[in-house]
Amino acid sequence: MSERGRGQRGQRPWSVCTSEMLGLALAGNGLDPDEPVLEFSLACSDLITPSLDRKPNTFVAVSCNTSEPFWTKHAQTEIIEGTSNPIFLSSIAFFQDSHINQQTQVKLSVYDVKDRSQGTMYLLGSALFTVKELLQDKDHKLHLTLRSAENERVGTITLVAWQMEERRDQRTPVSRLPDTINGRTVLSVDESLTESLGVRAKYASLCKDTFLRSAFGGTMSRMYRFPTTDGNNLRILEQMAESVLSLNVPRQFVKLLLEEDTARVIELEELGELSPCWESLRRQIVTQYQTIILTYQDTLNNLHNYKGPSFKASSLKAERKLEFMPTNLHVQRMRVQDVSGFDHTYDLVTIGAPAAHCQGFKSSGLRKLIQKFEEAKKISALSSSQSIVYIPQDIVRAKEIIAHINTLKTQVSYYTERLSRAAKERSSNGLERTLAILADKTRQLVTVCDCKLLASAIQALNAARPEYIASKVSPSADAEQVVLRNDQDTLLAKWSGSNSRTSLHVDWHEEEWEKVWLNVDKSLECIIQRVDKLLQKERLHSDSSEDMAQNDQQGGSTPKKGNERTRAFWINPASAEDSSSSSSSSSSSSSSSSLPSSQHVQPSSSSSPPSPTPPSSSSLPVACHAGSNRNSANYGSPAGDEASAGEWSEALYPLLTTLTECVAMMSDKAKKSMVFLLMQDSAPTIALDLSLQYRRDVVFCQTLTALICGFILKLRNCLRDDGFLRQLYTIGLLAQFESLLSTYGEELAMLEDMSVGINDLRNVTFKVTQASSSSAPDMLPVITGNRDGFNVRIPLPGTLFDALPREIQNGMLLRVQPVLFNVGINEQQTLAEKFGDTSLQEIINLESLARLNSYYEQFKEVLPDDCLPRSRSQTCLPELLRFLGQNVHARKNKNVDILWQAAEICRRLNGVRFTSCKSAKDRTAMSVTLEQCLILQHEHGMAPQVFTQALDCMRSEGCRRENTVKNVGGRKYAFNSLQLKAFPRHYRPPEGTYGKIET
Repeated sequence: MSERGRGQRGQRPWSVCTSEMLGLALAGNGLDPDEPVLEFSLACSDLITPSLDRKPNTFVAVSCNTSEPFWTKHAQTEIIEGTSNPIFLSSIAFFQDSHINQQTQVKLSVYDVKDRSQGTMYLLGSALFTVKELLQDKDHKLHLTLRSAENERVGTITLVAWQMEERRDQRTPVSRLPDTINGRTVLSVDESLTESLGVRAKYASLCKDTFLRSAFGGTMSRMYRFPTTDGNNLRILEQMAESVLSLNVPRQFVKLLLEEDTARVIELEELGELSPCWESLRRQIVTQYQTIILTYQDTLNNLHNYKGPSFKASSLKAERKLEFMPTNLHVQRMRVQDVSGFDHTYDLVTIGAPAAHCQGFKSSGLRKLIQKFEEAKKISALSSSQSIVYIPQDIVRAKEIIAHINTLKTQVSYYTERLSRAAKERSSNGLERTLAILADKTRQLVTVCDCKLLASAIQALNAARPEYIASKVSPSADAEQVVLRNDQDTLLAKWSGSNSRTSLHVDWHEEEWEKVWLNVDKSLECIIQRVDKLLQKERLHSDSSEDMAQNDQQGGSTPKKGNERTRAFWINPASAEDSSSSSSSSSSSSSSSSLPSSQHVQPSSSSSPPSPTPPSSSSLPVACHAGSNRNSANYGSPAGDEASAGEWSEALYPLLTTLTECVAMMSDKAKKSMVFLLMQDSAPTIALDLSLQYRRDVVFCQTLTALICGFILKLRNCLRDDGFLRQLYTIGLLAQFESLLSTYGEELAMLEDMSVGINDLRNVTFKVTQASSSSAPDMLPVITGNRDGFNVRIPLPGTLFDALPREIQNGMLLRVQPVLFNVGINEQQTLAEKFGDTSLQEIINLESLARLNSYYEQFKEVLPDDCLPRSRSQTCLPELLRFLGQNVHARKNKNVDILWQAAEICRRLNGVRFTSCKSAKDRTAMSVTLEQCLILQHEHGMAPQVFTQALDCMRSEGCRRENTVKNVGGRKYAFNSLQLKAFPRHYRPPEGTYGKIET
């Protein structure tokens, strides 16, 4: 039991219990929001049953009555079998939302369960007390007589209130309770633990923490007291919460997909006029995209119209309107306070297997579907007369080029505007800094556009224009067709048919494309020269007044040189040679030394530049223009020195305009050619491609939602763990998924879906920012990007953001390393092992083992061991990895050691844990509770004698039992006795907690 204030040293709390003190006691611990206002443990003794030949199987149901005339059931303990003196491990906790007071009456009803499987029981006896009686007792302990319905004495029940903040040397002496149950040693229950963790550690409550409450809600809690091997006790708070992200993330994600596919259609439409055969292909592709866009629009509308709970029940996993939502997504937390007084928090995310349930599994899952699609694409490319054969690297490269062009073009435009602003403000430092960034971004863009694939694609696009076809002798439509082939990295346009011609001559030569990006390069050099001149003049002008005459003389001597540097030149793609002034060329050679050799501009041999002539509508834009004659004449003269602050802006404006136009032309031509390339590649299999992509989107969205939940929990809990934060921004976050799916029937296809979705998480990055306000909507994650890569922005409140290291505050992208380990445990896995195929499970585990080893090797290379959390385990990480490798290669049936070892490695590598089965309800509950008990035993010294009892206690009265109610409306795990015989022993629930139920 917690009290708000602490008495003088040596004085026991509530030794004199006034009504005010009682009120404070029931107000809870303000420093620890998850602290119950009242918690007590129960034990019975000398229970008498009508049948003397059988000892009772008992549990205690707790009801309360505050103001209503009826009793309300509050909680119950686990069932303890075969003893008249049971000691219950689950404690009874009243949290602040229980609204109890001193006058609240509590009824303890002891039941004897005759048949757990049938649920037959009868009331053995009951007892009543008020909260005030418990708190006023000097030891906070009550011994109550249990009386039957006939008012006969049937035993005694003892309850002890826990004093959470009382010091160890102030504890009440422990009353001796029975030491054995069914011949098993049971350690006595201590009456209190040390100080509440809320005082000594930073703890983020699921219920009260502002940041976590924005993402999680509907938290339910259970409390336990488990004895340890050294005679102390562990205080365990188990919590389960759902997340608003189950709906929020799919809404954002589908909207991004809708925008991406709409943009794809726009890109295709913007290709311009194409010859009839290519136009037909474009129309086919656009029609398919428009169909899938309508599907995404319907899905987005359904998600926005959904008004149900913030999780999707397992019974709705095949509901098409909600297919992007993860099934039964919850966060599971175990908070342990041991004798040291410090809390240890263990979080994991539970989720129904990410899979396309509503699309079915008759055609197998994503892994096989992707394989079939790639084979179909190869066959179609070889057999179709209207296709182009590209190697996969070309397709990937084309997408990268489009992405780079989009990004760099935007950046060049932004820094061009920044440079113009710096010129208006006459800021020398701003001009220099911005020009350096602009030059870097522009040269990156030129480098991207200077590639063979792009030049070849431009040739292909020009060959597909109607004017190109019209310039040739057109073949008959039914006999001959245009075919483009990618042979040895070059595109050849040719006619195929009865009158096949030789390779066509393409009018747009590679040299012409080179001139396009050389325009950009030369435009940039003109800007660099002009800025250098402006800054040189500014430095001269700022010299001391004594040197003014000398400065003026120097300024007067510069016009000749200045005129040479400011001579305008034009680049015309129709001419083979480009002309420029000798001084411009020499400056260009020094300024562009960082460019590839192929990008250097060769100076013209002409001693004088051509006269500036505006470009015609058919020519490329001007590459460089020095400015107006007025600016050139005044430049460097005393009159120029006294010019207005707009001089810099006027000098740079025409050059910046030229650069912007050249960049726009180059980017537009490059992007269109890549879009055309992708159109040719996708045309033969577009319907199958989009169908497969839709399934992949559904699976990935479910997986992404779980990952974001796990990232938020981990970040918040480890906000003051410098080792973890350093690991996070150095090598990324380890995300370890545990799956219990079988490799038989539909679950085999689910596993295929799930493995692809988890692999796709490698394209996800996180970025932590400061939230604009402390309101819940402003702290929800924001997703950006497209299928080639998504970024998740996590807004933190200012006080939390300030605790982050500078690297994360500055916007460093945080990577993810996902791994998946699967071990089927049910009766279907038995069939797979005897009559089916378990190769998929073996492949997945081997792949993940390799990635896990790689992650640890990266860690060892760059980080010290003290970044990792401490463990009581005697087995070091390399040894654990070795054991895991042995088990993965052993090919042993239902080898759950793989799951246990992978989970421990994940925790010890600061990773995030995820557990899945088909619905995240039944097998997941067995795995979660087993993991919790293993942690308690290995890391916190829980007495091994109570391991089974603790496991049954969590499974029968813990949060996962309530998860079944949330999903299917009944407190039963969906197992039957025959199924459970096939389960590994540690994954079987206690009798009476399972039965036939619709899942």
